[in-house]
Amino acid sequence: MLGAPGALFALRDAGWRIVNVACSLGRPEQRARRLRELEEACRRARFELRIEDVEPARVLDELQPGLVVAPSPHDRHPFHEEVARDVLTAVAAAEAPTTVWLWSLWGESALPSLALELTDKRLDEIEYALEAHEGELARTDFKRLLRAQADAYGVIGAERIYDFGAPALPFPRAELLTEVALDAGRWRLCEPRVLRAGEANVERVAGPVDVTDWLFAPSVTARFGSRRPTS
Repeated sequence: MLGAPGALFALRDAGWRIVNVACSLGRPEQRARRLRELEEACRRARFELRIEDVEPARVLDELQPGLVVAPSPHDRHPFHEEVARDVLTAVAAAEAPTTVWLWSLWGESALPSLALELTDKRLDEIEYALEAHEGELARTDFKRLLRAQADAYGVIGAERIYDFGAPALPFPRAELLTEVALDAGRWRLCEPRVLRAGEANVERVAGPVDVTDWLFAPSVTARFGSRRPTS
């Protein structure tokens, strides 16, 4: 409920079928608890949940999605990065869908191109679903992160997706995503755009920048590990 909740809730409200593909339930001793929490979170969010047969190629073949939302291959979390690359590879092999939205949680979004408005009402709704993850919230205050990130991206979002010196976004809180388009087996960064609250427009415009090599380049985590290097 932290990767791209604003986008997923907006798509759900627009009539999209949202299927949460759970690629992992954490460490063995956590799985029963995390499954219960995930099921409750999806019930609150009105998402479907898939926890078996989650190999990306099989999921794509069965669901035939119009859009894939996945973690960034540079998210810093090693498993998120692995899933991201597997998903991008599977989508390219299937040649569909031609649009993927990538989110970042643990790492900074390096090439965001899509900003979505987050209202107080939407944040309350996301937080309600997030609260189902009681075990994770006992470890880390992710509710605080949800709102802090929305505030931060509301301040710097326009300059991140357009350029430094760009006018501010027309709303105070935002979610940032990297929107990429599949074009002849290569991934292109989409032209920057902004979605207001309630919009769920997936009509993107592929830009001239080919980001395929960057997407599959070794991340900081792959190069140095997920912990701070020591001398």
